[in-house]
Amino acid sequence: AQPEHSAGQTTAMLLFLTTLGLLGAALGFDLSQPTRCVAIPLEMGVCQDVGYSEMRLPNFLGHSSLEREVVPRSEDWRPLLQTGCHPQARAFLCALIAPVCLDTFIQPCRSLCVAVRDSCAPVLACQGHSWPEQLDCDRFPAHEDMCLTPVSKHAQHFYKALPRPQCQGCPEVEEPFSSKTVLGALCQHDFAVKVKVSRRRLPSEDPEFAVEGRVEFISQGPLLPYDTHSLLQQWLLINPRCAHTLARPGRTQLHLLAGDVQPDGTVAVTRVFLWHKRDMQLTSAVRKWKHHKC
Repeated sequence: AQPEHSAGQTTAMLLFLTTLGLLGAALGFDLSQPTRCVAIPLEMGVCQDVGYSEMRLPNFLGHSSLEREVVPRSEDWRPLLQTGCHPQARAFLCALIAPVCLDTFIQPCRSLCVAVRDSCAPVLACQGHSWPEQLDCDRFPAHEDMCLTPVSKHAQHFYKALPRPQCQGCPEVEEPFSSKTVLGALCQHDFAVKVKVSRRRLPSEDPEFAVEGRVEFISQGPLLPYDTHSLLQQWLLINPRCAHTLARPGRTQLHLLAGDVQPDGTVAVTRVFLWHKRDMQLTSAVRKWKHHKC
């Protein structure tokens, strides 16, 4: 079964796919037509701090109006970009929607498209969508002389080495349970963290889920302290059904999450324990864990 997601999330994803749908015609864009250079507006948050401040209009999506097309359509991409599905996904997008203003047009290279597609297509699949045919990477230039290239192999290796969230089925929230059950879960899995998850309603009626405060390690395993908060936040975005399970409207829920890091570097949460403030079973299990032998 596909993961459930809210009407707001569905709308955002449909807008995103509609934007991609324009790309088929955009890649046939007449590079000889007159263009102009304009400053990237502050309202266009997804393309701020990309290394340049001026963009060319019309862009590769065929948009010529900042207010009516470029700025609002750029926001359609935000749900995917927030998942962190690839470190150059934003650069790939902005090369299309806000191309750098130089003497020549700089498109994304085919190799960059392939790199972004291979990392971000699984995220779209988690939402029930396939990688759009209009974004066929064969449409982009293969020669890397005058196009935007992927990061170096060294940087790609670093990215792959970082734990990344995966699309997954959601485990049931367990309650009640014994301290023995919790200790067994800690023995069986790579990591366990104590985390607060909140849910609030946005003006768009699309719920926003967030990992609040500090993530407390019970068992760290291969997770990285400086990366885990962001990792879990992205996990919520990629798995909205899990997010709905972990947080109730207007409340912050405390949980113990246990899971594993797969050989490909992706992270799966496989056990979830609801942590009540006065829960003696969890508190006892965590206290015993420091000296427990599996």
